[in-house]
Amino acid sequence: MKMSGKGRGMTGKGMMRRLALCGAVAALCLTGFTGQSKADGDAAGQVAMRRLTQDQYKQIINDIFGPTVTLGGRFEPDLRDSGLLAVGAAQVSVTAAGLEQYDLMARSIATQVVDEKHRPLLVGCKPASETAPDDACSKAFLSKVGKLLYRRPLTQHELDAEVAAANAATVKTGSFYNGLGLSLAGMLEAPEFLFRQEAVEPDPDHAGAYRLDAYSKASRLSFFLWNAAPDPELLAAAQNGDLNSSSGLKKQVDRLMASPRLEAGVRAFFGDMLAFDGFSTLAKDTTLYPKFTSQVLRDAQEQTMRTIVDHLLVQKADYRDLFTTNKTFLTPLLASIYKVQASFPEGVQDPWVAFEYPADVPQAGILTEASFVGLHSHPGRSSATIRGKALRTVLLCQKVPDPPGNVNFNLVQDTNNPNYKTARQRLEAHRTQPSCAGCHKIMDPVGLAMENFDTIGGFRTTENGAPIDASGELDGAKFSDVAGLGKAVHDNPAATACIVNRVYEFGAGHAPNKSETEWVRGTLAKDFASGGYKFTDLLKDVATSDVFYRASAPQTGALDTPKAKLASDVTGNQEVQK
Repeated sequence: MKMSGKGRGMTGKGMMRRLALCGAVAALCLTGFTGQSKADGDAAGQVAMRRLTQDQYKQIINDIFGPTVTLGGRFEPDLRDSGLLAVGAAQVSVTAAGLEQYDLMARSIATQVVDEKHRPLLVGCKPASETAPDDACSKAFLSKVGKLLYRRPLTQHELDAEVAAANAATVKTGSFYNGLGLSLAGMLEAPEFLFRQEAVEPDPDHAGAYRLDAYSKASRLSFFLWNAAPDPELLAAAQNGDLNSSSGLKKQVDRLMASPRLEAGVRAFFGDMLAFDGFSTLAKDTTLYPKFTSQVLRDAQEQTMRTIVDHLLVQKADYRDLFTTNKTFLTPLLASIYKVQASFPEGVQDPWVAFEYPADVPQAGILTEASFVGLHSHPGRSSATIRGKALRTVLLCQKVPDPPGNVNFNLVQDTNNPNYKTARQRLEAHRTQPSCAGCHKIMDPVGLAMENFDTIGGFRTTENGAPIDASGELDGAKFSDVAGLGKAVHDNPAATACIVNRVYEFGAGHAPNKSETEWVRGTLAKDFASGGYKFTDLLKDVATSDVFYRASAPQTGALDTPKAKLASDVTGNQEVQK
């Protein structure tokens, strides 16, 4: 079976109308609907549509259809807002080129699902004839898959439209599976799948207030803890009303947090917070740093993730100790870059071993790992300024102004200047420019503490033959080396306030408003501290709170008309080629 490259309309124009409508619905929901009016803007959280991230899209397809069904297109880049891609997801739509890629992936996935290899397992029913419509089989398959794709049951109108579309395409092509595949492809590129659309309902426990409906609640919870769509058990809890009771919600939160899939959610959060998407475009000068390879990029990220998962999920240790711990994981490649001795099993490709840095080794905490010092550096040299800014913005949630457009960086970039051999000397000379002094006073004193690490994370004691001075100061706390910097971050209240705020933003998809901020900075932060800064406790406190699921009053009719048009447009707008 081959699905038309032109589209799926009864003529080639039908698909274009559908794509245009998808874009219109997405644009409306992202620019014209937030579920929040000025009058109640501080009463409850925003409700918006968030585009699935690349990882979420891939995970949903894997969960529903299995790992043997592959994708066949490219994703548009995600947008970072307020420090997180999870927040930026509510600010992006889909371009015309992006819609073409979604269409390509939808057709590729659907073709595989109904092919001879996969259909016995994935379709779940057999038509009376493979050359004629079978509405009963189509309905059984599309209702089951649709519920998982849309994260809620299909409305009767939606289901009837999809079954009718499959019927019409079957008649046209003489193939039941062609027709079923084309209807599935339409669902895979519908806004209801590509965007996480949250719906609200009156809150029976609080007169005049609103909350997420049960399916939206299930979706927010699952993406928060697993970075994936709700599984059948969570959808069942939403359907039978259990999720709207405190005991039912707690039961599901406990189940999700006890699952091995929690690790994927934690990895997604920290990958977002630490801006690991930057690795996709990271480059280094391999002439100066021959050890730098694509494997280094993978190992650097995985080292930090393994350290985080072991520390926070396995050991359930204090979050702050991530900045001071001497326990990590290494590969032979990382060990050679860090210049440490570690024992690795023989005959194992890309082995990972748990490793504890000796007392006389400078590395300690995630600030000294290649994922941080390497990501926040130039291709051919380190950068105290970039690293200092990253520490402030990423780990402390502090704002650092961008440099003026007319700044001259020649002095800082001239690493061969005999009068300024070290980065500290060059930056001190650079700061004599009045327009530069203010910002550099914020970034450089912390960034210079990491100058013992080159642009790929290798340790050094000198630069151009001159000794490196790694002393500095962070918000009044002075230190003499990078270990002291890690301790200063560990003890800085901004570090724990930042992680609390980021966790809430990651789950809710928006920066907290006034009332949410009071709860985040008050109850949530205090409970995090009193419990010993346990990350899993923080996740559970957010996931079981009423605040996390409160919502502002919906704007009447904002979505009704486009959705109705989309549902009615599905019927007859499908095309296949034999």
